[in-house]
Amino acid sequence: MGFLLQIAGIIDRANDGLGRAVASLTLAMVLVTVVIVVLRYGFSIGFIWMQESVRFMHGFVFLLCAAFTLLHNGHVRVDVFYLKMNARRKAVVDIFGTVFFLIPVCAVILIYSWDYVLNSWREREGSLEERGLHAVFILKTCIWIFAVSMILQGCSLIIRSLTVLVNYQGWKATDHDSRTL
Repeated sequence: MGFLLQIAGIIDRANDGLGRAVASLTLAMVLVTVVIVVLRYGFSIGFIWMQESVRFMHGFVFLLCAAFTLLHNGHVRVDVFYLKMNARRKAVVDIFGTVFFLIPVCAVILIYSWDYVLNSWREREGSLEERGLHAVFILKTCIWIFAVSMILQGCSLIIRSLTVLVNYQGWKATDHDSRTL
């Protein structure tokens, strides 16, 4: 079980690092939005690339921080029941939800986005606007990163939940809620 926990730790650190790095884009989104508003309403100037950059940053944050949010137990669930459960029951719910919902949905996203993203790369898809951002293919690649990082974080969640169920000595039941060793 120790080896599996090491793997879970690697997955957790990777998703935590990615999430923290990409989350900083939220401040950039706010600042760029303020600049867009000031330029548009104060000086009647607008830049399409600047407006599209906000959309790109939003896409990056949404897709690339999802596994980070799962790691830190921030996704929405029916907390009315879950909060009152003990650690072992939470572990069962987490395993069930991950195996029957999270992983299959992310696998379907990965499978059905395969050609979509590859075609975008083949064409080096860019903005429909002449002065827009011409890196739509990079944004679409985040769909794959989202699906893979969520599947990996789901595997980490399963490993950690299994340690709760088998009462692994190196794991405390209260750690299940914080997702840290």
